[in-house]
Amino acid sequence: MRPYKGRCGRSLHSLRGKLTLANVVLLALSIVVATAVSLMGMRIYLLDTVDRELMTSRASIGDAPLTFEQVDSLTALFALSEKMAPDSSGGDADSLVQGSVFAAVDKSGRPLTIGGFAPTDTQRALAAAVHEPAVLVADTEPHDIQVQGDHYRVTAGRLADGTTVLLATSTEALTHVLTRALKLDLAVGTLLLALLACLTMFSVRRRMQPLEDMVETSTAIAEGDLTRRVPSSREATLEVEQLRLALNSMLHQVESAYRTRERSAAQLRRFVADASHELRTPLSAIRGYLQLYDRGMLRDPADRKRAWERVMAEADRMGRLVDELLILARLDQQPELRFHNVDLSRLVREAAQDLRVQQPERPVTVGADGSLLVHADESGLRQILGNLLGNVRIHTPADVPVRLGVERSDGVVRLCVADEGPGLDTEDAARIFDRFFRAGGGAGSGLGMAIVQGVVHAHGGEVAVRTAPGEGLAVTVTLPTRTAAPV
Repeated sequence: MRPYKGRCGRSLHSLRGKLTLANVVLLALSIVVATAVSLMGMRIYLLDTVDRELMTSRASIGDAPLTFEQVDSLTALFALSEKMAPDSSGGDADSLVQGSVFAAVDKSGRPLTIGGFAPTDTQRALAAAVHEPAVLVADTEPHDIQVQGDHYRVTAGRLADGTTVLLATSTEALTHVLTRALKLDLAVGTLLLALLACLTMFSVRRRMQPLEDMVETSTAIAEGDLTRRVPSSREATLEVEQLRLALNSMLHQVESAYRTRERSAAQLRRFVADASHELRTPLSAIRGYLQLYDRGMLRDPADRKRAWERVMAEADRMGRLVDELLILARLDQQPELRFHNVDLSRLVREAAQDLRVQQPERPVTVGADGSLLVHADESGLRQILGNLLGNVRIHTPADVPVRLGVERSDGVVRLCVADEGPGLDTEDAARIFDRFFRAGGGAGSGLGMAIVQGVVHAHGGEVAVRTAPGEGLAVTVTLPTRTAAPV
């Protein structure tokens, strides 16, 4: 497994880098599109202003019934007044209007002298750039031309005597404005891109914190620390919080399953060891008597009879042990029990009667009058009573009183088997349901109480013990009171 490299992954291959790059690219495209649209709109607006001024001037020329001679006279008079003015600075005709050029051309397209002023270089260049003035007069929109390396918008009008007048306005100032606007947009766009990249990195880093915690937690668990969980985040999104809760729930299930497997494996190993030990004792005894018989050492009929009885007793003991192991194995597999209405009081009275027959000298008290129906497996209930009373017979003297009682209360049925025997200390009482556990090394297989617990749990009930040294042992079985409807 590739080790986790911590929180320093900043390459473009990480989700953080990809999100930042995607945001920057999207903003860059947006800035480019917005800049292009704004510059195009600005250019169209400025050109429309220039064209409108040119077309207004051309309309003024067409509406005024002036001839070229009248224009020439007016221009001379205007120039004279400028020279007579105290602050007159003079100048060429094309400087009367800044950025604009005015030129009158004859039918061949050559510029004419106006007001005694010879055509300037700009006027000659304008006349030379316009190849067909008649087209400009007929067209309703100005045209783009280049005069001495500069760009102009040009149109033309006719005087009353048919003379063509060229009107042109430079667009270099417009280009300069657009260039400055473009530079400003690029500078602001670059600053915005840098700011967005920083903010995106900071925001994504904060939002990705829970995911990085998940990676670290998963890595720690993979290395063996099953107690780790993903911590909560104060600013986690709904989806990330749902993922955190689901992951923690899964990790809890994994830890529980692992602990259960380890505990089951340990119990299985202990169970196999205990079973092997319990089976080894009767097998060793049987093998020993058979070896004595094989070697001819049992010549006396009484010895052979005693050996045979011992072999049969050990074989019976081993058979009972195997039967109990099979019962526990079936209970571990959670078999389907045959539930039906069972009179638990009747079973308690019958078990007490069996105990009186087996040990007539033992005082037996029964508190199970009337009928008490429970929905349970009858053979399982008989197994419970048989094992509990079997413990009483084996582990208490024959004259120790025993009390059996059954009652219904608080929606449950309680079965209690109590004796006044020596009881158990706290340590032994805690292990009473362990398989192959025998308090004080007593008789029996040590599986009786384990079987009782397994049968009770199969019925959905609980079993508990109350004991102390010198105070006897009381086992209480609690079963649900569900009953089946009569058919």
